[in-house]
Amino acid sequence: MLLQFVVGAAACICNIVIHALVMLVLVRVAQAVAANSRLAPSLLLTSTMVATVSVLMMAHGIEVCVWALTYEIVGAVPAGADVLYFAFVNYTTLGYGDVVPVERWRLIGPTTAMCGVLMFGWSTAVIFEVLRQALSIVSTTPRRGIRAGD
Repeated sequence: MLLQFVVGAAACICNIVIHALVMLVLVRVAQAVAANSRLAPSLLLTSTMVATVSVLMMAHGIEVCVWALTYEIVGAVPAGADVLYFAFVNYTTLGYGDVVPVERWRLIGPTTAMCGVLMFGWSTAVIFEVLRQALSIVSTTPRRGIRAGD
């Protein structure tokens, strides 16, 4: 059982590192873009959020691949099962139950789900932070328009 926790922790730490790096880049890029943008506020907010969520979805996809690779290395998935599908089902906590880990790795699925929940929660926090920063910059940017008397 200890080996399951160690392997799960290692995969989760890899996910945390990936997520931390993506978050760092996302927040810094969002700050820079919002500060230097000449887009209309609604277009800036929309493009910032679409880009942010798209990058986060890619990060989650990479993190699922880390879990799939982990399952493959330790042999946690029964013969003939799709390792990537199994990783996605566990990471997203969907839990169809049509594929279950081999008996000696039965804790790897819940460990994956716990890590996935944490990563999705973290992503949600970052989405709101990026939105908050973009809104604060948009709200302090003077409106470009025709002034009375011009």
